[in-house]
Amino acid sequence: MPWFLRKLSHGGLLILGVTFISFSLMVWFGPDQTYTLIGKNATTEQIAEVREQLGYNQSFVVRYGHYLADLFTFNLGASNSSGESVNRILQKTIPVTLALMLPGFILGNLLGIALALLATGKKDQWTDRLITGFSVTGMSISFLVVIIFLQVLLCTPYGLNLFPVRGWQVSGLASYLYYVTVPTLSLIFITVGYNTRFFRAVFVEEAGKDHIRTARAYGASTMTILWRHVLKNSLVPIITRFMYTIPLVVISGSLLIESYFGIPGIGKATFDAVTSGDQPVLKAVVGLTAVAFIVIQLFTDFIYKLVDPRIA
Repeated sequence: MPWFLRKLSHGGLLILGVTFISFSLMVWFGPDQTYTLIGKNATTEQIAEVREQLGYNQSFVVRYGHYLADLFTFNLGASNSSGESVNRILQKTIPVTLALMLPGFILGNLLGIALALLATGKKDQWTDRLITGFSVTGMSISFLVVIIFLQVLLCTPYGLNLFPVRGWQVSGLASYLYYVTVPTLSLIFITVGYNTRFFRAVFVEEAGKDHIRTARAYGASTMTILWRHVLKNSLVPIITRFMYTIPLVVISGSLLIESYFGIPGIGKATFDAVTSGDQPVLKAVVGLTAVAFIVIQLFTDFIYKLVDPRIA
């Protein structure tokens, strides 16, 4: 229980710190919506009234307190651009983003683990060099280049023309696969390089330890050593990699993928909010992302306890 309370208190402080910094940046550098709403020819009284409604006349501490209260009660206001409820925008876009990003994220991690195990079992052989070269190549190529290349190859008359260039008209499994295939391949190509490189380093380090040499001396096969010993004893860094990259891939990856493929997810909503200066949407996305990241961190710590009780 003391361990649980300590982690919970650390998580609470992190949430306060991250939301405070993000709110401060948006307040200090964000656009003033007053003249956007009433125009440049408004009277002094009209300007004062709108600023009062927007809360600009309140102190920074009061505004931050209202922001936290709204964030944790999901009273996120309305979009400045469309007038639609921010809650409704999130309800529509988050499921789309999860359906779009999770297949590539999961397959990219699983493929990275499989390739890293193969490279570790064939360390310093041509298979290891080939896999390492592939991972370095994947890490070196820009995400944007990969997206454009796959779009031209698979989505245009200049290539195979099998899938749509843009759009998201999903009504069943067949249409889902039709729209999700190319974005998923783009995400896999980029993430598998980083994942393979990371997991190979972890597995090679584990394979060089004394208990692995002992298992080899007792005649254990390479497959047994890799699956029962190396992989099992590498669960903590695997879990860390898996859990900590979820918000990064889902949010940052979706920004680029959804913008280029015209998919109405949270990434495209965030991109549109940035370009239009839509502060209610930006505050909601940034705040909820920070909270989600810290909650995932706490959840990861609990998983550590289950995997290895020695972790304090």
